[in-house]
Amino acid sequence: MLGWELPPHNSGGLGIACYQLCKSLSRQGVDIEFVLPYQAEHDVDFMDITAAHPGLLADITQAGGTAYESYRFLLEKVKEGESSGRWLGLHEQQQLYEDAVCRLAEEREFDLVHAHDWLTFRAALRVKELRNCPIILHVHSLESDRAGAQPGNPFVREIEGLALTLADQIIAVSEHTKQMIVQDYGIPADRIRVVHNSIDPASVESLDPDNAYCYLEAMKKHGYRVVVNVGRLTIQKGLPNLLRAAQKVISVEPKALFLIVGSGEQYYELIELSAELGIGSNVLFADFQRGKNWRDAFAVGDLFVLPSVSEPFGLTPLEAIGYGTPALISKQSGVSEVINNCLKVDYWDIDEMANLIAAAVQNPALCSELHNRSRLEYERLSWDQASSKVRDLYSQHMVEVPA
Repeated sequence: MLGWELPPHNSGGLGIACYQLCKSLSRQGVDIEFVLPYQAEHDVDFMDITAAHPGLLADITQAGGTAYESYRFLLEKVKEGESSGRWLGLHEQQQLYEDAVCRLAEEREFDLVHAHDWLTFRAALRVKELRNCPIILHVHSLESDRAGAQPGNPFVREIEGLALTLADQIIAVSEHTKQMIVQDYGIPADRIRVVHNSIDPASVESLDPDNAYCYLEAMKKHGYRVVVNVGRLTIQKGLPNLLRAAQKVISVEPKALFLIVGSGEQYYELIELSAELGIGSNVLFADFQRGKNWRDAFAVGDLFVLPSVSEPFGLTPLEAIGYGTPALISKQSGVSEVINNCLKVDYWDIDEMANLIAAAVQNPALCSELHNRSRLEYERLSWDQASSKVRDLYSQHMVEVPA
């Protein structure tokens, strides 16, 4: 299995999905060697983790080496008086990864290669050519997702298009993603299997009685309501629309507060936008958080909002439900296919988004009922359902599978 990140060194949901899927596959007897581009400590006993090359985690992150920063791949920097540029670090790291994976493939015995997202797809293709083995490509996002429903980086699109065309099997994390693969790259629909991401309710950690956001807790005692968003601050996530909706909500409900947890290239742009909209005193930016502060962000909310322009799946609404908060979800998301008891809106419909948020913050009974019903759906979810589907796909491409 080829992947770019695993917790606790993940920058988003990709690493979490890989971790949970592998953990469940291992319970079904699948023997996995997970190849990462960096060396790091992982508290994992259910699979082997191999660093493709001796690069440290800092080398990857300093190069902008996350799966979400495709805009940095193959960017050209032309110096004055020169006609040619140079590769940026992300391309260099990917090339090192590919070469190292090929060396490992020559030394290892394996039945197939399962690669996650575009940064590992070229390595999978090279192993397929080297060993004539089947490859399964798992699409957690497409370049058009990361570019906010725009074409995005043409180099990355070329990688995705070629790899998806040559793959033996494609897994999409939602029907939404499957249809985008068909639309963007002309891949026949019958070559794509939808395996929804999931969540393990048993993995939800207990909340500390003292919430880290003590200011918000204090304000709630004075009748304020809190709307939360947790995620990367990028064009894909639709945060400008959320802030514009927030302006409309605050005009009718001044005691509405908005907590934005995350980092990304839009961080300062969003701070400036909240000031321009005149809602700066009602919007709190908490930057990137892990652990208790991350969990408490979900728990302090009365409503969680996922306003993404294009979201292949979207684990955060499920995490919010797990920590006691109902969700408003973009219809342009995969998670909307597995949770029905939530509010849903088109990402571009700012007026309707504002109406639904206002209705929720002004009606605690609505939020309570939404959460109670969504919690029942949430508790029926399991990564074992997803891993069983993946293992079935393995059996179609392997001579032997574990008994």
